[in-house]
Amino acid sequence: MSLQLARLLQLASPALPVGAYTYSQGLEWAVESGVISDETTAGRWIADLMQHGIGRYEAPLVFALMAAWTAGEAGEIARLNGEFLASRESAELRAETAQMGFSLNRLVRDLRDPDLASVESTLASLGEIAFPTGWAGLAAYWKIAPDAALTAYLWSWAENQVMAALKAVPLGQAAGQRLLAELGGRIPAIAVDAQKLPEMQWSNFTPAFAIACARHETQYSRLFRS
Repeated sequence: MSLQLARLLQLASPALPVGAYTYSQGLEWAVESGVISDETTAGRWIADLMQHGIGRYEAPLVFALMAAWTAGEAGEIARLNGEFLASRESAELRAETAQMGFSLNRLVRDLRDPDLASVESTLASLGEIAFPTGWAGLAAYWKIAPDAALTAYLWSWAENQVMAALKAVPLGQAAGQRLLAELGGRIPAIAVDAQKLPEMQWSNFTPAFAIACARHETQYSRLFRS
């Protein structure tokens, strides 16, 4: 259990070398447009997206991917990987997940762990790799419990969004911790629901998010790559 916890912390760490800190996923445009202007509006934006977008599509997809990795179902891994790539609403979002997937694939090789040989070979067969696909593969092969993995995945996403808000709004460190405390309180229920949601009910229908991501591509002054 202690080893699984250590591996989970490694996967959820901001030090994971995939470049997550360079992306805001449209939040920077929401700040530019005035939709996000303070702690309250930042919290509302991030919480709504986590509840209705990430929690209802990305989280259940990670859960399904972990099951496919555990069962050694390469065809199912490839299908879910392709579905996620196709779901990206903007060029920046597509480039983001592909770049992070590429970096995670390189990390798998650089870890030089013989136990990850199957993960490495499966990822090599995919061509373009979505970030959740590689992340779920590591979580599955490190034998992390799905509930804990989803909690960490959601936390890592929320933490990155809060860090983007701290820079873009900007907000103070105390505001960031208040936001994380609020968001963290929502994560357990979202993680549980994600494990029960049938694929036919997965949904990333978040129009404001899609618009923000698309408009960020032509934003004049930017700190972030998405």
